[in-house]
Amino acid sequence: MEHVYTQMCILRDVRGMQRRFKKVEYSPDVDALVITLSERKPEYGEEVGENIIIHYARDGKPVEIEILDASELVISSMEAITLKAKERAS
Repeated sequence: MEHVYTQMCILRDVRGMQRRFKKVEYSPDVDALVITLSERKPEYGEEVGENIIIHYARDGKPVEIEILDASELVISSMEAITLKAKERAS
C-alpha cells in the first residue's frame, strides 16, 4: 500500500517539476522517473548511483536523468529527511 501511495505522490510532484525542466515523466508500471534537461539527443549514459543513470550528449553535457525504482528512492529520501529533522529537534 505504501508503494502505491508513493507512486501517487511522485505523479503529483512531477507536475511541479515539469515547470523547471524540459520534460518530466513518471512511468508507474516500471517505477521509473525520467527528467529531460535538454532537447538534444543522448549519445551515452553512465550509472552515477544505485538506479540513477545520467545520459549525455556527444559533447559530454547531461541531457537526461533516469531514476529506476523511483518510489524506493523517494521512500528512503523521506526517511533520511525525517531522521535529520528529528535530530535537529532534539
